[in-house]
Amino acid sequence: MAVVVDILHEILTSPMNIGLLAIIFYLIYKIIRDRNDGGRGPQKPAEPELPKLKRDFTIEELKEFDGNQPDGRVLVGVNGSVYDMTKGKRFYGPGGPYASFAGRDASRNLATFNTEPNDKTEYDDLSDLTPAEMDSVLEWESQFKVKYDYVGKLLRPGEKHTNYEEEQENQKDEPETKKEN
Repeated sequence: MAVVVDILHEILTSPMNIGLLAIIFYLIYKIIRDRNDGGRGPQKPAEPELPKLKRDFTIEELKEFDGNQPDGRVLVGVNGSVYDMTKGKRFYGPGGPYASFAGRDASRNLATFNTEPNDKTEYDDLSDLTPAEMDSVLEWESQFKVKYDYVGKLLRPGEKHTNYEEEQENQKDEPETKKEN
């Protein structure tokens, strides 16, 4: 019994030990609270889902979608394609670790593992990348295809915008024609 009293006396008389006990009790409290809370923590209101966007972009047009506009949409170009990264805004939006990719063609940055902003105003054909760098770009692109919505093409100089409304109307008409046959 004397040993227990000595241990308690040692713990309760040292300021460092009292501080450590306070931290331990706080962490235990957080663990219990999170279990009772379902691990959700404070709930943020759900952001309204933006309508799907389907169009092509020039480098200049893409710059408008860096997450700083009122709707907060974030678009990123990679390997000639544009993806809507808005649902990954905490990574690609303002303040995120990859915010420098937002509203830009990030292909070269992804190839070289560089997070500095790419302020090029011209289309980058990536022809000078090494095979390993190009493989890296293709790997990133395949991840984006799975995780984010494809919006359209990143246009080369002189390339025309695709009219996706016509394509969508044609797709709507096709099933009707098939039903008639």
